[in-house]
Formats: sequence, structure tokens, C-alpha cells
Amino acid sequence: MQPSNSNAARSASSGVRLQQWLVGLTLTVFGVAMIVPFVWMMLSAFKTEGEIKQIPPTLWPETFTFDNFHRLFTEMDFTTYLVNTLLITLFSFVGLLLNAMAGFGFAKYRFKGRDKLFLLVLATMMIPGQVTMIPVYLILNSVNLTNTMIGIVLPGFISAFGIFLFRQFMSALPDEIMEATRLDGASEYKLFLQIILPMSKPILAVQAILTFIGGWNSFLWPLIIANDEKLYTLSVGLQLLKGQHGTNYALQMAGAAFMVVPIMILFVFAQKHIIENYNISGIK
Repeated sequence: MQPSNSNAARSASSGVRLQQWLVGLTLTVFGVAMIVPFVWMMLSAFKTEGEIKQIPPTLWPETFTFDNFHRLFTEMDFTTYLVNTLLITLFSFVGLLLNAMAGFGFAKYRFKGRDKLFLLVLATMMIPGQVTMIPVYLILNSVNLTNTMIGIVLPGFISAFGIFLFRQFMSALPDEIMEATRLDGASEYKLFLQIILPMSKPILAVQAILTFIGGWNSFLWPLIIANDEKLYTLSVGLQLLKGQHGTNYALQMAGAAFMVVPIMILFVFAQKHIIENYNISGIK
């Protein structure tokens, strides 16, 4: 009986290894198929317009040129778009602090209607952002904040999703440390800034990453609220590039590469923190 069992075990092990090899091969093929267009885009950003249109196409540029990136900042005013995008991202980090304060309040303070108010905050997550754009636009228009940078950044200060994540994480922070800090005479603001925020570094990291990605990719709301091209972001500028230089593929590839590369670099270095902290927030 032992030889038979041993043969069966070896056969099962071989079958598992074969299955793993097949799965790995399939994932590799799909991975290559997905990354090739991205690599081609990156390399095409350094090609001349003539080379990018030649047939058969070339993957590696015959001569590297930075002329396409130079034209982005001279012909398309990408400097203005970049400054606006960075400003929106910077103000989004102010909203990150407000979300942390709200999450802390829901997690550690007892007040009348707290749970019902938090459910109301969660309920807003079920409403698509496109539905609220018209009411928000009308409100900002009534106070003359349309076509202004304040009007662009103001709706992004508060995020129900951010409040939810902070509340989930901060609910697990020990109350004993807070009580000891209060006994030492610390105010609530000092408690939040010097105790709670340092203890919340993991969730702050993941929220900072998501905030940067959201601010860097801002497109629809700046396009709606701003009529002046001087208030446009990189995403809107990229759309303008497509409309004004629709046949200049090398210039479009340079614009797309300039837009995507920072996000890709950030995700490569921060994906571990994003996954881990989503798990932590979900469990707690």
C-alpha cells in the first residue's frame, strides 16, 4: 500500500506544480500584454514625430530627443497646469487634516446623535459625485466662487471615505493614553496633534498617498468650475493637447508620460502601505 500512496502523492504534487506553472505562464503573458503599451508610450515620448509615424514602427528610439517635453512647456503652458495641480494637491492635504479631526471626533468622543451623524456621513458615499456637481456648482456660483482656485479646491476639503478610514483606525487607539495625557494638563488640540496623529502614521500614510493621486488626477471638477485656461490642471491640459495637436502623437505621448510617471513611481514604492492599511482599517 505504501508504494501506491507514494505514487499518488507524487502524481498529485506534479499536478499541482503543473497547474502553478500554467497559472504563472498565463499571468506572465497577460502582464507583458498590459505593460507593452505603457513601455511603448514612454519610449515614444522621446521620439521625433517622423519616427513615431514610420512603418514598420520602432520600439526603441533611433535618436533620443527631449524636444517634445520642451514643447509642452512652451506651446501648451504646462507650467501653469503643473502649478495649479500642485496647488490643488496641497490644499487637499489641508482637507486630509480636517478628515483626521472628524474621524477622531467620531471615534473617541461621545455626543448626542454621534452614530446617526456618522451613518449620514456614510450615506453620502453612496451618492455618485456627478450627482452633486450641479448643486455644488450652483452654491459656489451664488457666492461668486466659480472660475476661482478657491472654488476648485473647496469641495475637496472633506471626504466621507477619508473620515470613515480615520474613524475605523482611531477607534482602536487605547483610551488610557488619552486619559493620561489629559491628566498631564494637555488640551484637546495638543492631544490630537502630539499624541493621536503620531499614533496614526500608518493610516495617515495611505490617506496621503490617495490624496496625492486624487489631486494629481483632478479633471472633471476643474473643467466644470473653471472657464479660464489659467486655472486648468494637467489632466485638463492633456485633453486640450489632444484637441489642439491631435495628429502630433509624439507630443501626446510626452504629455501622457509626464502625467502618468509620478503616479506610477508613487504606487511602486507605496503599494505595500496601501494594501496593508486598507486591511487594518477594514478589520478594525
